[in-house]
Amino acid sequence: MTTDHKNVELSHVNQHGEANMVDVTEKSLTSRTATAEGFIKMTPQTLALIHHGDNKKGDVFAVARIAGIQAAKKCSDLIPLCHPLMLTKVKVDFEVDEHLNQIKVSSLCRLTGQTGVEMEALTAVSVACLTLFDMCKAADPGMEIFGIKVLSKEGGKSGSWQAKSKGA
Repeated sequence: MTTDHKNVELSHVNQHGEANMVDVTEKSLTSRTATAEGFIKMTPQTLALIHHGDNKKGDVFAVARIAGIQAAKKCSDLIPLCHPLMLTKVKVDFEVDEHLNQIKVSSLCRLTGQTGVEMEALTAVSVACLTLFDMCKAADPGMEIFGIKVLSKEGGKSGSWQAKSKGA
């Protein structure tokens, strides 16, 4: 795995190698945004059930959207060293691709604060994908979740960052 940052230190580990919650007390309040995406692949029959609203458990997208939003809000309860954040916006969207028999799940998280929201965006996507799996596992236990990653971040001392496109 490569990084564009030179001499990056792991801030969640202290000089003794112990877990460490980063002290953000002195960091400035700035507007921060992060986006993430992930995918879930399934059979064409399962995708059709979801896309046409015929799943026996109900509106799969509505439940997965709420799950993703709730997960972003609870990120610090799930990831031990994440700071509890007062998110001001969480958005979870779905894009059905019938040619690839998959759904792209995307999220956007925003706040004004002292630390970034990448983990919240990733958590929203991850839990939304897991919820899609849970809602459809009776029809398709072989679904595959993949490609979960941060797409972009804005704000903070390090400024903006965007994932390189696959073609780059």
